[in-house]
Amino acid sequence: MSFNIRLGVANDGENHWDKRKELVLKTIENFEPDLLGLQEVWEVQEEYLKERLSDYAYYGRSRRMEQGEQCAIMYRKDRYEMLEGKTFWLSETPEIVESKSWDSSLPRIANWTLLRDKMNDKQEIFFINTHFDHKGRESRKKAALLLKKRIQDLHEDARVILTGDFNAKEGSDPHLRLVGGRIVDTFRVIHAKHTTEESTLSGWNGRTSGNRIDWVLCTRNFRVLSANIDRSEFGGRYPSDHYPVTATLKLRK
Repeated sequence: MSFNIRLGVANDGENHWDKRKELVLKTIENFEPDLLGLQEVWEVQEEYLKERLSDYAYYGRSRRMEQGEQCAIMYRKDRYEMLEGKTFWLSETPEIVESKSWDSSLPRIANWTLLRDKMNDKQEIFFINTHFDHKGRESRKKAALLLKKRIQDLHEDARVILTGDFNAKEGSDPHLRLVGGRIVDTFRVIHAKHTTEESTLSGWNGRTSGNRIDWVLCTRNFRVLSANIDRSEFGGRYPSDHYPVTATLKLRK
């Protein structure tokens, strides 16, 4: 599952975090993901989800030197063991904290983990979660190229899952640069026919028309069993201004 949970300190009135945090939790618990990529996580949200989702381990950090917005990874502790975890910045100097380049409006990051699957012969999976800039068109393109290069530099049999809010639609430069070759868009594998009802932005009102900007991508050594936009609502209320997106994957032998 990839889920932009909307920044907890945003001035959202009736949709403020304190009034919808249980909806976010319920949405996650209903799907029961083994792997969860979260975007727009503030410290108070991190604390809440760590406490309520105690079966999961948490990996993430602020994109800034001090407290700030995170894009975080959660994974089931009984299923996975983390062998390596790192954060890099989507910039010309990825290892420099808080760096930003091109036309990016803010520092942007990717969290990169190497997980050992305890239930599948200790197979290793690279799970990456990111959040592209919402303004910088060039920065989104260059961020996609940076991620693609890092994935390509892995050994050819590496199993990779990439989740995120890419702030870009299907067919955009970032999508075209990431999808293809070794990497597939799980949603399009299952839903071959494109429709106008694929928005991943709820707008707090249940809209369905618009762009699919939240994706779950994976390498071809996974078989995609299902992929969906989770439009859960609770009495007309939505857990976030984004819909989470989900995929069920099976390791190919």
